[in-house]
Amino acid sequence: MLQSSENSFNPKAGTPAPNPNAYNPVKTVTAPVDQATIGRTLVIKGEISGSEALYIDGRVEGKITMPESRVTIGRNGKVDASILAREVVVMGKVNGNIECSDRVDVRAEGSVSGDISTVRISVEDGAALKGGIQVRSEGKQNGQNQAKQEQPKAMAATASA
Repeated sequence: MLQSSENSFNPKAGTPAPNPNAYNPVKTVTAPVDQATIGRTLVIKGEISGSEALYIDGRVEGKITMPESRVTIGRNGKVDASILAREVVVMGKVNGNIECSDRVDVRAEGSVSGDISTVRISVEDGAALKGGIQVRSEGKQNGQNQAKQEQPKAMAATASA
């Protein structure tokens, strides 16, 4: 029969024996994922830039520049701005161009009115899109530079052979 460790006694000390399976949480030094939130009742007119993730559930007019981060437009969010980000998730309404270095995800309840330029795109059934979509290859800019650098090396190798 199993006994709980609370009822176990250390005969020498007369105290409960330590439970080797007890959960001792370890405190971490790192901060949780940083995300700024623009609440449902907030209206921002102007330019937003930064390096942390941004969740918009209010209204934004102007320009959003977050080249290394994710921008999420919540169900109540309304954005009249151009967006430059690593990743954009649209569950609300966007009027403006979107330029992403990684991925655009337009959910079923989302709508985009403007041009989209990205490497990857996902559009769920029920989403509304009005505008152009450009899906570019991931290494397009770097690939051209690498090809130019590798070509002289290949010529030099054939010349010396």
